[in-house]
Amino acid sequence: MDVTIIAETTVDGLHPVTSQLVGAAIAIGGTPTVLCPGGIGTTAAASISGVSKVIGVKGDCFNTFDSGAWAAALNPLVSDGVIIAASAPSGREVAAQIAAMRGIPIIQDATGLEAGITVTRGIYSGKAIETSTVTAPCAITLRANAFDAAGEGGSAEVSTVNQSADVAVAVREAIAKASERLDVAEANIIISGGRGMGDPANFSHLNEIADMIGAAVGASRAAVDTWDEIPHGMQVGQTGKTVTPSLYIAVGISGAIQHLAGMRTSKYIVAINKDPDAPIFGVADYGIVATWEAALPALKEELGKL
Repeated sequence: MDVTIIAETTVDGLHPVTSQLVGAAIAIGGTPTVLCPGGIGTTAAASISGVSKVIGVKGDCFNTFDSGAWAAALNPLVSDGVIIAASAPSGREVAAQIAAMRGIPIIQDATGLEAGITVTRGIYSGKAIETSTVTAPCAITLRANAFDAAGEGGSAEVSTVNQSADVAVAVREAIAKASERLDVAEANIIISGGRGMGDPANFSHLNEIADMIGAAVGASRAAVDTWDEIPHGMQVGQTGKTVTPSLYIAVGISGAIQHLAGMRTSKYIVAINKDPDAPIFGVADYGIVATWEAALPALKEELGKL
């Protein structure tokens, strides 16, 4: 029986519960392949007795946890048999996402697993025990310390796959989680406007996009100094707030040194400016040479499709 195990990892490496997942898979006659998100813990996973293969799955989506993006990256590598993950916050979410993508059943928080596939788990806050029998393909999450860990001494084959998740999946997840506008100092997505916006009233267009993607709205020093309507609390830059979001969108900002000092460590920078020689394009990952009047409606239209 093919069993795919989604390893539970920490910043330090493989979590010990992964050995327990392998032990449970072997107990039902499974031949486990271990997927290591982010490529973490592959060597340790290969040394677990009974593991047939280890795949380190690398990609930008694993830098931060997003269950939809992780599931999209891991799903193509999952076999058509049984999927096993730890009953931890990340394991439950990723296993459920993959099960939904494949249209297969999932049983969460199992405390017992036998050949057949017979699954037991506590229900009603542990006041009763439920026993279920499922057939592959299916997904099961196992509670930590409920299963005997597999021993050491394995020498499984290790391979690495660079898997890029669908960007749209991550965007949808971010939109779903967005509930309110954040301060630029704590936001994961920032859209900032500069004096190139022409008038402070035009920042309303940035606010609309921010509401769609759960972003904070920032501003350059030039915008703050020019218009009283733009408060200093929105300023990003050396004399404002230093930010490191996953995504920074600069609209109508030329890219003065003091502004770059406050945002150049952003993971991804998108610049929209009508001047092709604007310094902001020197640090941008993606550049759009256009007026904000042309670019922002197109951006809103594409986001609306998501």
